[in-house]
Amino acid sequence: MGSVTKAARSSEPPDGLPAVDGLLLRSKLSIPRPSDGAVSRRDVIERVAASGARVVSVVAPPGYGKSTLLAEWASSEERRVAWLHLDSYDDDPAALLARLAAACAGFSDETRDVVSALALGEAAAPLGRETPLLAAALRTVREPFALFLDDAHEVTSVACEDVQDVVLGAVPEGSLVVVASRRSLPYLAAIRVAGDVADIGAEDLRLDVAGARSIADQVGVEAPEGDLESWVRRCDGWPTGLFLCALIARDGKRSLNGTDQELSDYLHRECLAGLPDELVGFLLRTSVLQQLTAELCDAVLGVSDSARLLREVRHRQLFLIPVDQKQDWHRYHDLFREFLQSELRHTRPDEVGALHTRAAAWHEANRLPAHAIDHLLAAGDRETAAGLIGSAALPVYQSGNLSLVDRWLTDAGDDALARHPMALVLATWIALVQGAAQEAERHTSLLARTDDHHPGIEAHRAMIRAAMCADGVEAALADSALAVLAVEPWSPWRDQALKIHGANLYLAGDPANARIALAEAAALAPQSRTDTPRLSEAFLAIIALEEGSWSVAARHVRIALASIHAHHAEGYGMSTLALALAARVAAHERDQDRARRWAAKAMLARVFSTYAIPAVAVAARLHLARAFLMLSDPQAAILLLTEADDVLRLRPDLGRLTAEAADVRVLVASSATETGMPPLTVAELRLLPYLQTHLTFAEIGDRLSVSRNTVSTQAASIYRKLGATTRSAAVDAAIRRGLLGAPSA
Repeated sequence: MGSVTKAARSSEPPDGLPAVDGLLLRSKLSIPRPSDGAVSRRDVIERVAASGARVVSVVAPPGYGKSTLLAEWASSEERRVAWLHLDSYDDDPAALLARLAAACAGFSDETRDVVSALALGEAAAPLGRETPLLAAALRTVREPFALFLDDAHEVTSVACEDVQDVVLGAVPEGSLVVVASRRSLPYLAAIRVAGDVADIGAEDLRLDVAGARSIADQVGVEAPEGDLESWVRRCDGWPTGLFLCALIARDGKRSLNGTDQELSDYLHRECLAGLPDELVGFLLRTSVLQQLTAELCDAVLGVSDSARLLREVRHRQLFLIPVDQKQDWHRYHDLFREFLQSELRHTRPDEVGALHTRAAAWHEANRLPAHAIDHLLAAGDRETAAGLIGSAALPVYQSGNLSLVDRWLTDAGDDALARHPMALVLATWIALVQGAAQEAERHTSLLARTDDHHPGIEAHRAMIRAAMCADGVEAALADSALAVLAVEPWSPWRDQALKIHGANLYLAGDPANARIALAEAAALAPQSRTDTPRLSEAFLAIIALEEGSWSVAARHVRIALASIHAHHAEGYGMSTLALALAARVAAHERDQDRARRWAAKAMLARVFSTYAIPAVAVAARLHLARAFLMLSDPQAAILLLTEADDVLRLRPDLGRLTAEAADVRVLVASSATETGMPPLTVAELRLLPYLQTHLTFAEIGDRLSVSRNTVSTQAASIYRKLGATTRSAAVDAAIRRGLLGAPSA
């Protein structure tokens, strides 16, 4: 390995981010410079690199130099290099995929295209669609690359583990991924069995006397050989402990006593001993921040000279790590930050809340509401946090970080949310469009019990009831009419109210007025990033079909598909109806290949179209059933009609759709053809993405909350329907058919 120019190429974040948000993402993707004077780990790097493993796991406790090793390795790589520093904001499968894709964007045109596909974050099923897209793109990269993932222990959800399992399994021969973590990574187990993982552990990172001398030289202390041997013995080669020993020796203190933990605590406290009070206060107070810049520190501390203090911290080598090339942003070493936070809580507990509050204000002012909400929750200010969630949850949801929104809602608590019903409103809409019916019902119940009778909240209550249609078409129509009257013409929710009202007018048998409301909603759609274009145009297409105007229906379908394509929303539940109608129109035009491609997309998306919004779920299945009948596939039509009937049992009064279901039932019964293999059921489609992973059937059952036997039975059915005899063959067949990765039609 030699010195490198390629390693300097780091990925750029997507365009259009707020300035500070873009800087933070750049810092996560920026390849750090190796620390001046750091003990070289070239022998470890060269030994592991010689193994030819596609994945290197670096696992050790804090303070063992994992990040330092990765930085040195990246700087010496001759392959194209990318870097991703993970944190708690990445602990969501869609968010993690977006970060991984951004890091890999420079590898090829195909990986760059995945960044575009993930840009708007409408990832309804990351493991089934976006993950195989990125994996497929990585498999095609011709020029060898090295991807470094630092602090992987910050990503703990099993959904993220599954994503990494698939992505790392796609790394081609000759390329490399190096993953650093405080804990072992279970998703590497199967890759390790195949001989594709090399391990670096704490034993490999412990330093000897020569390493201790290098650290002493770096700190500027002359230590006798005997002292160095004592440091190594007492610290058991722990690099951070040796560094602290050198600092203590520099200050003239030679006596160290106690166990490893006591020694660690003692050495940490020695970092503060003898420092000016001003600098101690700066270190303690800024420990509430995950990343630091002078401007942010000034705002949190109420001072104007944080840049000077940051320079002083760097000069004293107090574990301040730059996270971007320009060294504008920094973070404390994790272990040191944990110590500082503990000291802050112990010595200045009354200041903690105010520090977090000021940090929240700065982040909110700089258009970083996610960080602001976390600081408010850390300050214990659930009330203000709930209010900010009400204004920030929707864009965060649109960026794909659903787990983060769920955590906010949980941490804020029902009592705070009840006093800030807009947060409940957004939580309900998020649940509805994701098809999470039970969660939507829980939020709706909470929303109904709030005592906020502001017209805007009443309009949202009415819209939600109208969309869920739990009390029948007549009640839903009255609610949607109320919402249209209550929502101001300039409101960003106006298109939503009109779209729901138009759909309910159609259900109630009033196509003329339905067309007026839906057309107005569609006209407002260019100002909206919601599902309005897809659903409004889809219902307009249905009205046209019922009037026998296939050309008009086709025009509406084309507009809906353009919206789906622009937002990369093929796998999104609210796209199912438009996709189903596209299949039906294509079949009518005798383009069976195109019809089957759209039908396959609709079959995938239907997994997330549930009785949460029953009119969409039933209409999509009935029109898709008609398309399959036109394609001489009654088995699929029978399955879809059964699913529609399941929704109708829960929501029996859906007006026009009840009659439509009866019509389709007659068509299915009169179909004489019984050839072909039935399509995958919803349950089988939920299982299918996990066949890409290295999880056992028992582990997949844990993910899906079903038994191992159920997984085995469903997997056997998938193999049979896809004409496969092995798990890998089933995955290959699913990709070819567009059931995984969702290639464009």
